[in-house]
Amino acid sequence: MRVHAATLSLDAHVDIPWPDTPDPAGETRRCVDFPKMRRGGMSAAIFIAYLPQGPRTPEGHAEAGARAEAMLRGIAASATPAARARFCRDAAELEAAHAAGLLGVLSAVENGYAMGDDLSRLGRWKRLGAVYLTLTHNGHNLLADSAIPRPDLGDGLALHGGLSALGRQAIAEMNRVGLLVDVSHASREAMLGAAEASRTPVVATHTGCRALRDHPRNLDDGQLDALKACAGLVQITAVGAFLRDPAPNGKTHATVADYADHVDHAVRRIGIEHVGLSSDFDGGGGFEGWRDASETAAVTAELHRRGYGAREIGLLWSGNFLRLMRLAALVAR
Repeated sequence: MRVHAATLSLDAHVDIPWPDTPDPAGETRRCVDFPKMRRGGMSAAIFIAYLPQGPRTPEGHAEAGARAEAMLRGIAASATPAARARFCRDAAELEAAHAAGLLGVLSAVENGYAMGDDLSRLGRWKRLGAVYLTLTHNGHNLLADSAIPRPDLGDGLALHGGLSALGRQAIAEMNRVGLLVDVSHASREAMLGAAEASRTPVVATHTGCRALRDHPRNLDDGQLDALKACAGLVQITAVGAFLRDPAPNGKTHATVADYADHVDHAVRRIGIEHVGLSSDFDGGGGFEGWRDASETAAVTAELHRRGYGAREIGLLWSGNFLRLMRLAALVAR
């Protein structure tokens, strides 16, 4: 459709297989590779250096940090002229790549576990091109409590009661170097604390609305309001379990309509300027109607059917996230 073709569609959270990562320049079994992006009109994606939570030990942190940096380098190296893809470090570079007809490749780190207690890693990740850090994953780390504790790692319901003192220092350093603060996976207390502590608007890059689906990874209306108050952004993700209740057989049968319902709720609650889209492809995302990057236009079609125009669709797909990227860069100066 014409609206989709004219839109810079940025999927802000896409995982990658690691360490065996197929080259995205060719057809792969990944949900997101460059041919699928082109077929679905996905202009750009933020590929994720994801670190599973492990023991909160110097050895665990060092291993996770080394993996994060190797993944960031691998993501950047995948964007080549031969693949008609460009690695982008900021909003201007992404817009220039789109104008030139090139796919935009960006990167981010998921799970502050990889930082350990070494704040200098944040600047290193930014220099490697990362645009945000997700404070936690499943399991508490040294920075913050997680929405989903890991009893197998010794977690109780909370470790810090939200953000730790180190977590607040990390957010200040992220602001200084220009990394956006991603509050996905953080506990309610940690998420609200981050929204208050950060000098730049925070983003939940892959989540849903708890008013529609009571899942610990989703944000309630109070949390959505906090994002609006800090000029931040909630990005609805394509994880079916976040979008609707499971059927009696325990399986979730989410569709693009369920996805759009969450977008609608967030827009009604906090306004179009504070809502965005993402998939979490290759990390659990995908449902009937949007199973991989080749079906991305179906999301735009459903939103357009519901009355969203070209301006609104542009804000949802990339305009709002680009605003946050620019603000992070300004504060970093």
